[in-house]
Amino acid sequence: MLLLTPLAVGPVTVRNRLMFGPHVTNLGRRRAVSPRHVEYYRRRAAGGTGLVVVEEASVHPSDWPYERAPLAADCGPGWSTVADACHAEGAAVVAAVGHAGGQGSSAYHQAPLWAPSRVPEVDTREVPKWMEKGDVLAVIDGFGAAAGTARDAGLDGVEVNAGQHSLVRQFLSGLTNHRDDEWGADRTRLARDVLDAVRAAWPGGVLGLRLSCDELAPWAGITPEAAAGVARDLAALVDYLVVVRGSIFSVAATRPDGHTPAGFNRDLTAAVRSAVEGLAPVYWQGSVVDAAAAEAGLADGVCDGVEMTRAQIADPDLAAKLAGGEGHRIRPCILCNQTCMVRDVRNPLVTCVVEPSAGHETEDSPLPDSGRPGPEVLVVGAGPAGLECARVAAGAGRQVTVVDRRPSTGGLLAVAATAAGRGRLAAFPTWAEAECRRLGVHFELGRAAGAAEVTGHRGDVVLATGSRRGSAGYEIEAGAAVFDAAELLDADPDELPPGAVLVWDPLGGPVGVSVAETLAGRGRKVTLATPDVLVGTQLSRTGDLVGANGRLLRAGVELLTRKRLAAVAPGSARLVDRYSGNETHARAALVVDAGASLPGDRLWEATGRAHARVGDAVAPRTLHQAVLEGRRAALALLGSPAREAAG
Repeated sequence: MLLLTPLAVGPVTVRNRLMFGPHVTNLGRRRAVSPRHVEYYRRRAAGGTGLVVVEEASVHPSDWPYERAPLAADCGPGWSTVADACHAEGAAVVAAVGHAGGQGSSAYHQAPLWAPSRVPEVDTREVPKWMEKGDVLAVIDGFGAAAGTARDAGLDGVEVNAGQHSLVRQFLSGLTNHRDDEWGADRTRLARDVLDAVRAAWPGGVLGLRLSCDELAPWAGITPEAAAGVARDLAALVDYLVVVRGSIFSVAATRPDGHTPAGFNRDLTAAVRSAVEGLAPVYWQGSVVDAAAAEAGLADGVCDGVEMTRAQIADPDLAAKLAGGEGHRIRPCILCNQTCMVRDVRNPLVTCVVEPSAGHETEDSPLPDSGRPGPEVLVVGAGPAGLECARVAAGAGRQVTVVDRRPSTGGLLAVAATAAGRGRLAAFPTWAEAECRRLGVHFELGRAAGAAEVTGHRGDVVLATGSRRGSAGYEIEAGAAVFDAAELLDADPDELPPGAVLVWDPLGGPVGVSVAETLAGRGRKVTLATPDVLVGTQLSRTGDLVGANGRLLRAGVELLTRKRLAAVAPGSARLVDRYSGNETHARAALVVDAGASLPGDRLWEATGRAHARVGDAVAPRTLHQAVLEGRRAALALLGSPAREAAG
């Protein structure tokens, strides 16, 4: 398998062509690399990845882009510990270094942002300071100093960021560089100065470059055609090149969610690799989450190596499973961005909806088979929470039975994925079921578990019974057709009332948007109403806010904002403007309520509240919380000391 063959990267030969790339983790302590970082990277190194790139560190105090952003000057001891940990597991490790420039934040150092020109930051509209010559030279020196710190810490090298959130890219681009001095007349000048400074500080270290080769702004930005020449010039100065895309106007394009096809940078990477002509190995980045796709890219000459960061957050043992002939057992990344995209003001720790141990390696580790059978476990509900509970318990030697009234596993996640044509979402419950069956879990599908069965069970019981319809909060006249999202997804499309549909979305999350897209794709006339000033406000956390609104408009969905659903009558719905109080009537043969559900706790109530509940049966929330609680419930049954800190 080409993916598992060694690759020479400058002075270092990495054991395979897999990269675990740099990303925000919020695992830092103040601005330093923490013990959480160390265990996070050690786990991926132990899983077999070839090259670990540590979270980007700012090279100068003028850059503090998010609260827990590492500062290179403070990273020496942490980098040293990471280097020791990863080297002991056989992986090479480099530190990402950079400066966010105008895409940074002034919230933490309370000083002006530095940028090539006075171009306002797109999100905050903050106007940065035009960098004077002394500022430019200080940043160049900062890159050299960061390289020296990494060298002294025992790392294998550094990777310079000229991709997203990067001052170096801002100097390369006509979007943000309007200068008329030496760094404007030649927009590649700063990049070359930075690379020269790093090489001078560490002649024997690995020097990588992450380069935006398409800013998706052809009126002034870096285009693929122009990037070919830039990449060829800069490749002569580095030991490897990572091809990315995105700019100040397209931040989400660098790491989009599953609405963008996996492997989207394939053609761009192939073009850049051809232009580079072997001057440096080229890594392919861009939602590469399937080993088969990565292997095909290598075989087809698209790249020399593959960055599979999210795939290795979801399964740290990806490389080891491939090497052991168990590629079919790789836990799938579903490209949701819900918990691994953490560059936001809440400072959430990086983790994964399908692998809750990610980011929590200091408290939670894989549980080995105890060899002690213990009491039998009955899990009621074969959704994500129930499947994870069953998998963990069975993996520790317990005999587990899963009962579900549906004829198949996966709960509403599988139903929703099928209805919306999002096969990658269904990959997780498919994987979880396969793992459960491999471990000997017994499934009884297509029948409901009753109270007598639950109370009569002599072993442990976990209720993962999902959710039920919530309170309407509006009037429903006789004869009106109102479904909640779950009922709609379960229904036969041919049996739904014909005519226009109103999707009521008071939560602003992915459910309402997905339902509207799905129905519009079936040819229905759809209106989506929300009390917010923008549709899908919660999608900003996953990078899909702009994309979702664009898809809805292209699908012909009418968007009504600042509305409150007051009443539903046969064929119509009455909406009230939240601010003016003006009423609007929308045609609606069918209303789909994408609001909050209630816990499916009736079986729990009927059995005396005596058993553990997990996921939506406790409180309807997210996939991540369902999987996390399923895992915690299993650990609690097993008496694991990790159970209180499993998340």
